[in-house]
Amino acid sequence: MSAWGATVSGWFNSRAAQAASALPVRLGGRGTFASTTQVAPVRGFDQPLVWVVVALLLWGLVMVYSASIAMPDNPRFAKYTHTYFLVRHAMWLVIAFVAALLAYQVPMDRWEKWAPWLFIGSLVLLIAVLIPGLGKVVYGARRWISLGPLSFQPSELAKFAVLLYAADYMVRKMEVKERFFRAVAPMGAAVAVVGLLLLAEPDMGAFMVIAVIAMGILFLGGVNARMFFLIAAVLVVAFALMIAASEWRRERIFAYLDPWSEKNALAKGYQLTHSLIAIGRGEIFGVGLGGSVEKLSWLPEAHTDFLLAVIGEEFGLVGVVLVIGMFLWLTRRIMGIGRQAIALDRVFAGLVAQGVGLWMGFQSFINMGVNLGALPTKGLTLPLMSYGGSAILVNLVAIAVVLRIDHENRQLMHGGRLGMRAQRAARMANVVH
Repeated sequence: MSAWGATVSGWFNSRAAQAASALPVRLGGRGTFASTTQVAPVRGFDQPLVWVVVALLLWGLVMVYSASIAMPDNPRFAKYTHTYFLVRHAMWLVIAFVAALLAYQVPMDRWEKWAPWLFIGSLVLLIAVLIPGLGKVVYGARRWISLGPLSFQPSELAKFAVLLYAADYMVRKMEVKERFFRAVAPMGAAVAVVGLLLLAEPDMGAFMVIAVIAMGILFLGGVNARMFFLIAAVLVVAFALMIAASEWRRERIFAYLDPWSEKNALAKGYQLTHSLIAIGRGEIFGVGLGGSVEKLSWLPEAHTDFLLAVIGEEFGLVGVVLVIGMFLWLTRRIMGIGRQAIALDRVFAGLVAQGVGLWMGFQSFINMGVNLGALPTKGLTLPLMSYGGSAILVNLVAIAVVLRIDHENRQLMHGGRLGMRAQRAARMANVVH
């Protein structure tokens, strides 16, 4: 062999030995080498999901300002400035952003350990809000706890806490999920306790969302289909009885069926009729940002429950369809992250993500249905957009948890690909040797 050939052969064998020494394999029977391979840091995150959430938040901020700018002209809000709701909403967005960053740092196994304690904490807050002096009464409902210049709504935290608890519960009860009383009854009792506390405020809308979240997680967790339909039937009967037993709830249903009647148009159907007028005025392309007439003290709660009606008036059918499309995409994306986690055998994380998807999808569906006259009036805000600090805070924390789940999914898959490359490199090094 020539000197040049010997040099090349020696260099090649030296490089092969270096590659082999970094792999946890036995080469030529000479012993096992310690691995020095390190998993590269995963820098990816679901950028489209983040940008859609940011777009909804910013559009919501603009619309909250547009919908509330004329409220000080109403004697009831005469002490407020024209930027009062804008400033408070922006303040809550900053707080929510910081909370979301902190939530993103928490691994999912820690959320799983915290789930029962968060559920107990939410129960304590739901009890505390009913105590005179602690709970703040607005429009006859005791739903808020005053925190200095801000107010916190425990029912929003309860949605997130029940979601985590239900996912943790299904993981613990996976072996007995086919048995009704051992798998479903305890979770049903927990939701019933939360429901009783919410109905005492009263807040039937939040109870509906929580019931759907819990029921959806039970179904996605593998509960027998017959049990699922039985639970659904029980919930439908329970809500029907609650409506039948409450005169003002019955009036809302009758007003929804005929909002334009002389009796309802200026009473229980007032919000719905003016919401429909606002959307009708917008036609295809809207009257332009800031040009809404209905927000000028005609449409009550325009910056909260009926924000979509103002969007419809100012941006028309195009704006409404765009909002619906963004929420549809957001829900589908979150559900996809949950399915991916379950496929990676991360059942708790997957159920949490899918629970967030159910939450965002169902609550936005109810709010949009109410604004468009397809559903009876119900006091539920549009997630990520409507004015409401507690809702924005908890919504962003939930989205941050979903992004954390996606990050851990990517990390796990990234490590898997590295493992395959390492195995191929080991086989190649062994052949060369």
